[in-house]
Amino acid sequence: MIRVLRSVTVVLLLSSRLAQAQTLPSPKEHFGFNIGDNYQLATYTQTEAYFKKLAASDRTKLVDIGPTEEGRRQFMMIVSSPANLKKLDRYKEISQKLARAENLTDEQARALAEEGKAIVWIDGGLHATETVGTHQLIETAWQLVSRKDPETMRILDQVVILLTHANPDGQEIVTNWYMREPKPEKRSLENLPKLYQKYVGHDNNRDFFIMNMKESQNIGRQLFVEWIPQIMYNHHQRGPAGSVLAGPPYRDPFNYVFDPMMVTGIDALGAAMYNRLNAENKPGFTRLNGASFSTWYNGGLRTTTHFHNMIGLLTEIIGGPTPEDVPLVPQRLIPNGATPSPVTPQKWTFKQSIDYSLSLNYAVLDYAARHRDELLFNIYHMGKNAIDHGSHDYWTLSPKRVDAINQAYRNDQRKLTSNEAPNSANTAASDPMGWSNRNAGIHVKYYDSVMRAPALRDPRGYIISADQPDFPTTVGFINALIKTGLVVHKATADFSVAGKKYPAGSYVIKTNQSFRPHLLDMFEPQDHPNDFQYPGGPPIRPYDAAGWTLAYQMGVRFDRLLDDFNGPFQRIPYGELQSPKGEVKAASSVAGYVLTPRSNYSFTAANDLLKAGVDVFRVSGGTATKGGVEPGAFFVPAGAKAKSVLDKSAADLGLEITGVAQRPATLTKVAPMRIALWDTYGGSMPSGWVRWLMEQYHFPIQVIYPQDIDAGDLRKKYDVIVFVTRAIPPVGGQDNNERGFGGREPKAEETPAEYRPWLGKITADKSIPQLKQFMEAGGSVVTIGSSTNLAYHLGLPVKNALVEMTNTGQTRPLPSEKYYIPGSILRVNVDSTNQAAWGMPAQSDVYFDASPVFKLAPDAIASGKVKPLAWFATDKPLRSGWAWGQSYLQDGVAAFVAPVGSGKLYAFGPEITFRAQAHSTFKFLFNQLYTNSGPRALASDTE
Repeated sequence: MIRVLRSVTVVLLLSSRLAQAQTLPSPKEHFGFNIGDNYQLATYTQTEAYFKKLAASDRTKLVDIGPTEEGRRQFMMIVSSPANLKKLDRYKEISQKLARAENLTDEQARALAEEGKAIVWIDGGLHATETVGTHQLIETAWQLVSRKDPETMRILDQVVILLTHANPDGQEIVTNWYMREPKPEKRSLENLPKLYQKYVGHDNNRDFFIMNMKESQNIGRQLFVEWIPQIMYNHHQRGPAGSVLAGPPYRDPFNYVFDPMMVTGIDALGAAMYNRLNAENKPGFTRLNGASFSTWYNGGLRTTTHFHNMIGLLTEIIGGPTPEDVPLVPQRLIPNGATPSPVTPQKWTFKQSIDYSLSLNYAVLDYAARHRDELLFNIYHMGKNAIDHGSHDYWTLSPKRVDAINQAYRNDQRKLTSNEAPNSANTAASDPMGWSNRNAGIHVKYYDSVMRAPALRDPRGYIISADQPDFPTTVGFINALIKTGLVVHKATADFSVAGKKYPAGSYVIKTNQSFRPHLLDMFEPQDHPNDFQYPGGPPIRPYDAAGWTLAYQMGVRFDRLLDDFNGPFQRIPYGELQSPKGEVKAASSVAGYVLTPRSNYSFTAANDLLKAGVDVFRVSGGTATKGGVEPGAFFVPAGAKAKSVLDKSAADLGLEITGVAQRPATLTKVAPMRIALWDTYGGSMPSGWVRWLMEQYHFPIQVIYPQDIDAGDLRKKYDVIVFVTRAIPPVGGQDNNERGFGGREPKAEETPAEYRPWLGKITADKSIPQLKQFMEAGGSVVTIGSSTNLAYHLGLPVKNALVEMTNTGQTRPLPSEKYYIPGSILRVNVDSTNQAAWGMPAQSDVYFDASPVFKLAPDAIASGKVKPLAWFATDKPLRSGWAWGQSYLQDGVAAFVAPVGSGKLYAFGPEITFRAQAHSTFKFLFNQLYTNSGPRALASDTE
């Protein structure tokens, strides 16, 4: 009887699974077309519905990982064998344990690696106009769910696959735009009217060490806290002209904090990927210097995983729903180490790109299946190395260390007579590879003088005191670390380290943890090499930024400890975000409340007070000494409504608000400005970041377009207009407006009526006169980055500081062989007594990306025509990144304010709002966003 029941059960299960398989629709059955058909794209609405149908398979589990910025749901589909899906929690636990490498022996790690399954992340659609990424994800899901060949079954048995949609909103926007044209041959991805991510468009791939956007937060939690996969594969496009795709391994430089096994792991996966393409007669894969992609930068979806010991993969492929041509690029027809199998010119279809992507996915998954235990053990081994390096004295090699070794040698050479000098140094200089003399080199003592110098050791940890100028922003930095899976401790009591006292509530981050590369990258300066095409030649542009140290960008004050230390430290659970505790400190009788101008969130509280109808003032005098009220502080007269709003601000924002018994002597009443923010057809990413910032800090804004400016009467509508970089063109130059990634601006008749008001550009003949009239009538204009060109249009007494004189007596911009500063962090001096810089320290770190620098006319300051706000006081302002020829910056003005009629122009050369990361310079913008009625007494003021 039991046998009969078992047989019946087996038959029923088999019948159930067969019926289930028959009900799973193919893409053609669901969408009405095959994935890869020309002129066909799926919307996210359709894709979500399809994934929900595939979720009926016993090979899948569909997980909602959170909301998007537009309110859709973001999904991750987990695919594996039915048996593995029943043990997902265990396999996730094993992946976490091995990646974190805490309290494990090698034997225990090997046992876990043997038990576990390889975890592989594959995403698509981050950049929504790169339509191959989204659609290969759909096709891959279908293939893994429906195929029964031995390779697929082996993959399902050995691998847990995380198929993650990276940008649902973007797929909906892009597909609707493309498919709006009824005639297929007329469909185009060009001229998308807005960004394909609500705020930041393409910059959604520059958000992964701070995770401002909701999609980044959703993805980051899965990558760095929940699953910590050994391999992640990030699909992009497009490949370099003349090739089909660019992929791993990538060109130098790679970041010096990496474990070498991560780098060689990329090599191994890259070999598996291009070998498979070659075996399938799919040419056109290029790598290394065949493309621009490197592993230097942190912050991208793929690149941030590198700093977590994951093998992060990127491919950039050609193709799209509209057929195209592989162009003829003769130099790419010669096989070489970068492109072993060139592709010939030909017509290229969407289906070919989907097929290539599927092959690449299967190459990665097959490698993971065959090397499952090795991948699991290797990520543990890298984590263990990191813990070991953070537990002992360790010195990280980098260009500045090599320069120091060479300098130590040169110093000694100067002390020697010419006949005493060894020849090995000359040999080393002329033959750096050491091929001509196997004994070439210099004495090891020079290595020891640098790489064993106690003061040059890597830190054992960092202490972030709770006594910060802007503690709520500092907690935001702590949360960025926690969101990326780092171990953070919090002091439960006051303590002392190395003779310095710290209060309870301070944060401690030690470097003896598995994600040490990422931790160092957030605190330590990046030391980008001097990377030139040839000696004396032009520089090679970094893939993205050269320096980005987040602690510097956010203005966090920290102590860097070179020796181990302990104290009353409580470990924060992985992924548990922190909330600063604020309070309103007040005696029984107060005249009002003071909010420090040093905290960015004081501006949020002030905006909430103004919205509630509460009077708000700023202290225009005073002192910053202990017990004094510093200039720029917000003062709020006592009252029931004010107290209610302030209590909420203290609780929600973590602000410490102080009640004072006497009103400050010199006060200026403020009111919210009518703020306009420039944007353009196609969307400006810097403008989108500022729009997001304005929402976060509760500033009311209105987005305007060039047509709004050209229409005039600006002063009747606005008090201040903000122009981010690439809005104002140069004098006499070509239009420099940023466009989205969809191409040139379309003609009005080709544009849907709802988007036509967004068309246009800032011009010298129409727009600049209107802006001048606006300022002359009392309005303010804030310009950032290249939009400081407006100063030249207005004829202000400023010049470009970064020029040289030619033999003909003409000036020209400094050539890149002499001066080149890609995205890096520099130090400036600040006039913090000026209202425009209230709350800023006397020195500040700024994000600088080939930014404008000014030289003032001799009488400009004395006559009051220009007031410098920030300037370069030294010839070595570099803090993090790469600054070739930085001495040219000395005494250059980075920011200034100038009167224009009754109004003002504010010019900020550095990117003061850069990607919503540069918190330390947000106040350069925030201070300009209030009107004032001048000094006034408060005796008659009521709430």
